[in-house]
Amino acid sequence: MEALLLAGGKAERLGEAAQGHPKPLVPVGGYPLAEYTVARLVGAGVTRVIVACRAGQEAVFVNALAGLGAEIVPVGEPEPLGRGGGLRLAASQRLESGTVLALNGDELLDVDLGALLAEHESTGAAATIVVAQVHSPFGVVDLADDGAVTGFREAPLLPHWVNSGVYALTEEALARLPERGDHEQSTFPELAAEGKLRAYRHEGVWLTVNTPKDLRKAEEFMHEHPDWRPLRRLG
Repeated sequence: MEALLLAGGKAERLGEAAQGHPKPLVPVGGYPLAEYTVARLVGAGVTRVIVACRAGQEAVFVNALAGLGAEIVPVGEPEPLGRGGGLRLAASQRLESGTVLALNGDELLDVDLGALLAEHESTGAAATIVVAQVHSPFGVVDLADDGAVTGFREAPLLPHWVNSGVYALTEEALARLPERGDHEQSTFPELAAEGKLRAYRHEGVWLTVNTPKDLRKAEEFMHEHPDWRPLRRLG
């Protein structure tokens, strides 16, 4: 089974905390971010991971992600193609057909990929996106209708669902990815309008690493959860 991994991020917002690494290879808990994702893919039965990265970084990704149990196939973007264009380029190197997993290489989730694929297949959707809820970055003031303050909540879980960057994509969805640009602004809205897009609710861990503060939180999480450490495989 194959999977597509978006890995073109430059870690600009992380600044010096990135230590000069491409964003998906920024170390968290002693391992590159993307290593956690590849290890989880391998656990779900994936044996070939096609990595859309910046041109010139192909060998860096192969070296960083080798030994996890999957063949790493880097595809360098000759110019920035956007996330949708990056996925389309990576998909052009597939050896198989049918539904494929696609993920951002710079986020950490414990989503059950097998359950995602099973639900996707059961609906007949062209694409299924994993959605999650996030906490408010601010404390919330609860108000009565007359304006009386009834309480305070520190960083509550918001009721909305957001795209977490993990997808199950059929051949139709892949064919409709843009050559350049963001699939969230073209392919997905079009599929949604046609009733061909589904969501898979994820209520577990979802860690984004966009800022030094995010990186510190991710480091703390990994320190508290050593079971997340990827296992290197010999041979």
